[in-house]
Amino acid sequence: MTETAAATKKPGLPVWQESLLLLVIAVVLAVVVKSFFLQAFYIPSASMEPQLVKNDRILVEKVSFWGSGTPHRGDVVVFADPGDWLGGEGQATANPLARGLQVVGLYPAGGHLVKRVIGVGGDRVRCCDADGRITVNGKALDESSYLPEGTEPSEKTFDVRVPAGHLWVMGDNRGNSADSRAHLDQPGGGFVPVDLVVGKVWALVWPWKRAQLVHARP
Repeated sequence: MTETAAATKKPGLPVWQESLLLLVIAVVLAVVVKSFFLQAFYIPSASMEPQLVKNDRILVEKVSFWGSGTPHRGDVVVFADPGDWLGGEGQATANPLARGLQVVGLYPAGGHLVKRVIGVGGDRVRCCDADGRITVNGKALDESSYLPEGTEPSEKTFDVRVPAGHLWVMGDNRGNSADSRAHLDQPGGGFVPVDLVVGKVWALVWPWKRAQLVHARP
């Protein structure tokens, strides 16, 4: 290298500035990932047992709902509380550091619920037929892949028509789930607006021993 080239070469950033720049880039990337791809949540109750247990950590994917994509029957979805369904439980943490990490998707967010989609807009959902099964548009659901053996599909009877742009949701732990059935007689009729859905549960990531992908089971 000539003396002229050496003299005109710009010095690199100080270590602290380079570290700060890398941190900013990492935060921006984390926010982008959270906003458009994946976000961490935790299970606030026992309503989705046995597959998802209270305080499990999950990842929710948002790609399926890009553009005109909407939830389908059988999807396990995370949605914002539509009207004090949580009753003060599972709310967002008050810890400032944890809240900051929630913003960038690096800490499981609170104030949300996790349920299985049973009916979508336009569906008629009833419980139960002569064999004790939930029906959607007159067709009985086969829920054997996710309901524990011997579990009644619902101890509460109902017959609803899901409004357009809404969902009828239920927990897999039917005897211990304050889902659409529990809010049937309240404002909103127990239906969840699609606009409140954050995404579809993609994976259980904690505890490690039970880590698994979560698939829709219609």
